[in-house]
Amino acid sequence: MQRRRGREQRNCRFSGLIRRPAGNSAAVWYSPARRAQLMRVTSVATGEPKSKPQESSYQPSLADRLRLGSLTEDGLSYKEKFIVRCYEVGINKTATVETIANLLQQEVGCNHAQSVGFSTDGFATTPTMRKLHLIWVTARMHIEIYKYPAWSDVVEIETWCQSEGRIGTRRDWILKDYATGEVIGRATSKWVMMNQDTRRLQKVTDDVRDEYLVFCPKTLRLAFPEENNASLKKISKLDDPAQYSKVGLVPRRADLDMNQHVNNVTYIGWVLESMPQEIIDSHELQTITLDYRRECQHDDIVDSLTTPESAIDDTVSELRGTNGSPPTAAKDENNCIQFLHLLRLSDNGSEINRGRTEWRKKTAKR
Repeated sequence: MQRRRGREQRNCRFSGLIRRPAGNSAAVWYSPARRAQLMRVTSVATGEPKSKPQESSYQPSLADRLRLGSLTEDGLSYKEKFIVRCYEVGINKTATVETIANLLQQEVGCNHAQSVGFSTDGFATTPTMRKLHLIWVTARMHIEIYKYPAWSDVVEIETWCQSEGRIGTRRDWILKDYATGEVIGRATSKWVMMNQDTRRLQKVTDDVRDEYLVFCPKTLRLAFPEENNASLKKISKLDDPAQYSKVGLVPRRADLDMNQHVNNVTYIGWVLESMPQEIIDSHELQTITLDYRRECQHDDIVDSLTTPESAIDDTVSELRGTNGSPPTAAKDENNCIQFLHLLRLSDNGSEINRGRTEWRKKTAKR
């Protein structure tokens, strides 16, 4: 009698959860509301008729009720709204690029993965990936900001994923001013798969690809559809002598993520540390592209190097100038100035990250 009562209590406790079959992989649990939503997504992907969701007494969690985000109607992208808070802005009372990068990757990206039933530990891993101890790591990030949101503005961010050949995946974002619907930024990224134990990269297997493709657009959708857009541009390596540098940067404990290495948004801050102050005062960042070359651990010491991009293509005499003056930054057709960046280990010079930034003149304060 007591054993039967225990079973009844367990059944009552889990009555709001539905288990998704996953073969030999780890079990994943869905609420009936989430299950109905995923059934709609699958029907769109496979062409199967939609199943009528069963009525349920399931109550969403507090986080579910407060989070202003959900899958779109077709289930192939995810949208979420955010209020820019006072601690997320800089001296101009506009959101910093680190704030925007964190919203893109750490919030919208992770919330999208959780909404389709992938891992809730921040790694966005599929059942097969968890079984094989595989994780996603960033290979490239490109962000363009056309207008920075200000303190108390509301932004809406949409994101989606798709396959990137045999070696990884691609995640794109669109940022909008929620009040006006204006597109104020776009971003794209490439991710590769790594073995969490050996730290070696691995090709994306068919099993893993099949698990996430059902949640991806069926036709190619790009945040940057233009040919020859800046997100595709190769970044040249910056060697010494660099015109500007900031050496001896040390990761803080707060810079480490759940994977025990430096969070990739921290690299953005390190890149900006070696920017000349006169540019920071007179310009604002419009575009940043980062290629991630290796992990950075908590006990590493990092040097940040920056040089105007025009100087890289000059000869040594042109680099120094006939009168010994330093070179000026190149300007594109939009009158933006461009810089190349390198993050390296201080002890042996190993390359951690290389980057490119474009800066536009600041407008009058709002």
